[in-house]
Amino acid sequence: MGVIKTALEIALERTENVKSDKSSIDQFEAKRQGKKLANAFLAGDANLTEAVKKTPESERESLKQGIYDVLITQIGLPADEGDEIKLERTGKGFSLIKENRKNEISSMFKQLTQVFSQYKEEAAHYEQMIRQQYAPKLRKKEEEVSRKLGREVRIDPMQDPEFIAFYNQHMSALKTNYESVVEQFKEEIKKIFTS
Repeated sequence: MGVIKTALEIALERTENVKSDKSSIDQFEAKRQGKKLANAFLAGDANLTEAVKKTPESERESLKQGIYDVLITQIGLPADEGDEIKLERTGKGFSLIKENRKNEISSMFKQLTQVFSQYKEEAAHYEQMIRQQYAPKLRKKEEEVSRKLGREVRIDPMQDPEFIAFYNQHMSALKTNYESVVEQFKEEIKKIFTS
């Protein structure tokens, strides 16, 4: 009859030849620390330059990779006014971790800010045009509902499923055009970071 082993014994047998690599663990921790640092920086609670300088030379690239991983996710089409501040901090963060390309990165982020400003203007214009185009249909719906209820009714277009579908269809076409610009921008930042 064979010996019955516990799950712990089996796991220990399988991993007895595996040695932990302190360097790999340190690199992993540095990258994790970089991610935390980037989030703190975006919140205005960290000094990237000081943190990078204090990090041992052997772990600096992993720390910067962690920072990069968080910063790159912050680049996207603006949804509200706070996104402009976030974009500015993101650009500053990239400049701080890639100081030898600081001017190039700063120039790129200025261009992206202009593109986002243009996007917001175009989105507002699109929204106005969509509402104007849909207005006759909305008035017709309001008249029908008013007749049925015997009193005047106003319908908020954003409560009308047909309008929302119409709106989303047209706005998504605009977003698609600008999202391709954002993706190109991210690729350029990636090239700078990896060079």
